[in-house]
Amino acid sequence: MLPSLCRGSMGRHMGWLLLLAIVFALLSISAAKDTIVPGDVVQDDDFLVSANGRFSMGFFTPGRSKFRYLGIWYSTVPVQTVVWVANRDRPLIDSTGVLSIFGNGSLVLSDSKGTVYWSTGSASDVINPVATLLNDSNFVVTSSGAMGASLRGGPVWQSFDYPTDTLMSGMKIGWDLRSGRNHNLTSWRSADDPAPGEYFLVIGTPEDPQVFLLEKKVRIWRSGPWIGKQFSGVPVPTNSLRCRFNLLRSADEVYVGYDALDGSLLTRAVVQPTGEADYMVWNEKAQAWTRFWFAPRDRCDTMSTCGTFGLCDVTSEPQICSCVRGFVPCSPQNWDMGDSSDGCMRRAPVDCRNGTDRFVPLSGVKLPDTTEASVDHAMGLEQCRLACLRNCSCTGYANSEVTGAGGRGCILWTGNLTDLRSSAEGGPDLFVRVAAADLGEPAHPRYSYFLLKNTQCFLNKVIKVL
Repeated sequence: MLPSLCRGSMGRHMGWLLLLAIVFALLSISAAKDTIVPGDVVQDDDFLVSANGRFSMGFFTPGRSKFRYLGIWYSTVPVQTVVWVANRDRPLIDSTGVLSIFGNGSLVLSDSKGTVYWSTGSASDVINPVATLLNDSNFVVTSSGAMGASLRGGPVWQSFDYPTDTLMSGMKIGWDLRSGRNHNLTSWRSADDPAPGEYFLVIGTPEDPQVFLLEKKVRIWRSGPWIGKQFSGVPVPTNSLRCRFNLLRSADEVYVGYDALDGSLLTRAVVQPTGEADYMVWNEKAQAWTRFWFAPRDRCDTMSTCGTFGLCDVTSEPQICSCVRGFVPCSPQNWDMGDSSDGCMRRAPVDCRNGTDRFVPLSGVKLPDTTEASVDHAMGLEQCRLACLRNCSCTGYANSEVTGAGGRGCILWTGNLTDLRSSAEGGPDLFVRVAAADLGEPAHPRYSYFLLKNTQCFLNKVIKVL
């Protein structure tokens, strides 16, 4: 009886100790500050904690590294998940790092010897600067002691303008057209090294924004162009992603971002050192990050798999590539060997001057790369068709936006159509220019010999090398 009573008493004591530990942890979070002003510093053992307790800012050592970095991470996630790093290019070699803010609004990270490892530079027209870690993980410098008043005028500096590998809800990547700067995501070098890695998530040309995943300078994945509420190559419904994509387009900027549909969820989009772009949601029950979406997800997601005028369908394994109607493989021998990257060439030349060319409709496809395309958001589909027909360089057209009534706007392609894949639900139809003779013929045999002497395949190879 006595041992059991002791065990019961010990259990009660352990329960009280656990409760006290939780209370102290909550008190420490509530007591932690989220702001520094000139004269304050954040040392190696200090933290800033956002007002909602969700994010912390301080010094950390990733994985097996021996270096120290200043970063921002989730406070409420047991596995440290870093979303921003200040000195990723220049790590501290010891624990003497100090973050300071000066009267000119400049943030400076230095060590005990005064060596500067990172700084923001001075801000213009700043009065009484304040640096605050906000509830969305954004670290901002504002020009007033009163946060409500200062935020209405906007921050003079913010970490959201200098992303590392992670895109947060409310954050954005893209073009500042005034400065010409393209804000993008850059992977870590490895799980132990936040230095810039080899993979980048970037916005392409501002005229018709699409997202690219790059390995060094090589494009390995493409989202497809923006078609109103989503990208044409990202067909997953946004309610299953638990987020809403946003496109901001103005005379000064072109940006893409997302908003989480449930503010209680912890979400992030990250470019991994292994070359994938992941959208992650924290699973409280499993105490782990769940990958809701990723790219590239299959062979058809990889750019240039089927080459120019080649259509990729992952459900048609093992030969996932075919040519658009009116086109034939550039190299039947290579296609026999499973390499379709040379793409396709026209079966018959188009005859623009006589006005006899026609258009083959393709439904449910990711729209081609718009790097060599022009966009007119005011034009209707019939106007778009006529504009393409009159332009001898035009190879295809489509609506630029999907609406409840069908579509609107016009995209005109004047180069080879690349990175086509099927099963992209909800996108506009693509109309590909072909010779009139091809419309009366059945779909081409996959392997055939042709009499047409055509330089297109040679040009495809040149473009591929470049």
